[in-house]
Amino acid sequence: MKRILARAALALGLAAAASAAAASAAATSAPLEIGYLPILPAAQLFVAAGQNALPAFDGAPPKLVQFQSGPAMVQAILAGQIDVAYVGIGPALVVSAKGGDFKVVASNIVEQVSLVALGGLAPYFAQGGDASTAFARFAKDKGRVPVIASYPRGSVPEAALQYWLRNRIKADPASYKLITQGEAQIQQSLLTGAVDAAVILEPTVTTVLNKEPKARVVAHGSDLFPHQPGAVLLVREKLIHEHPELVKALVAEQISATALLRNDPAKAAPLVQKYVAGGRLPVQLVEQAIRNSKDQFEADPNVIIPATRVLQKFQQDTGAQEGPAADVSRLFDTSIYNAVAKSRAKQ
Repeated sequence: MKRILARAALALGLAAAASAAAASAAATSAPLEIGYLPILPAAQLFVAAGQNALPAFDGAPPKLVQFQSGPAMVQAILAGQIDVAYVGIGPALVVSAKGGDFKVVASNIVEQVSLVALGGLAPYFAQGGDASTAFARFAKDKGRVPVIASYPRGSVPEAALQYWLRNRIKADPASYKLITQGEAQIQQSLLTGAVDAAVILEPTVTTVLNKEPKARVVAHGSDLFPHQPGAVLLVREKLIHEHPELVKALVAEQISATALLRNDPAKAAPLVQKYVAGGRLPVQLVEQAIRNSKDQFEADPNVIIPATRVLQKFQQDTGAQEGPAADVSRLFDTSIYNAVAKSRAKQ
């Protein structure tokens, strides 16, 4: 009887071991999941995906997982659901502040925010005019203060606008009215004339300028917040330590995709168009948006570290950021980019 029980126990043990091994193998062979938002600042991912250049993980191509907002992606990252994310620097700071073991290994884009004014307000920012009094002069002539739409408080576009208003032109807060909306709402508000100006990203900038001939970009990204960081490539530390060659391959494709976006927008546009705004925009519009942004595509994470510190401090000082601050020096891992860039320079 004891011998029978021993054999049964051995059989159960072997079955359990085999089951565990199978589960482990399944987990190992699971594709790498890459989170992203369907926006132009994630264009490097779309270029690499469209060229089938994203590195395989255990022989399997990566799986792209779309999110509709930064906060939703932050939740997925902190829950361990994804190991790689193309996400804004704002959400990346939140992940780090909440203890997420992630590193920024590459940048995507800088200074991507623009302030677009409709025809009624734009002339007050004419070349040679005083931007600090433009809103007040508009209000004196029109009998009302201009309405400016912005992304929600705490977002990077909203921070860039506030930085410009407070630190760059020092406009009187009583001379304008700010409202916060989502991206789709902002575009609609501009196209219906419900607001006088808005801080927006491409391709919304191109869309509005094409449909409203009298609209103008009255403050570019470099005017609003010099070197303002945008989206970044965020990778879990465990993946960096256990699969460094995979991460190097991701960064290498980031550099290649950035070069294509800068140097050949026509070739990059169809690859990007498939993903931005769910593929609903004409490829010609996407190409124009890439051309308008080509000098802002930037893969080097070293470039955005100082501005990230300035951004975080500004958001803390203005009360836009709640909770503990992230340690910016620990958020970035520039060693991978530096090694890849050095290797490519020797080729």
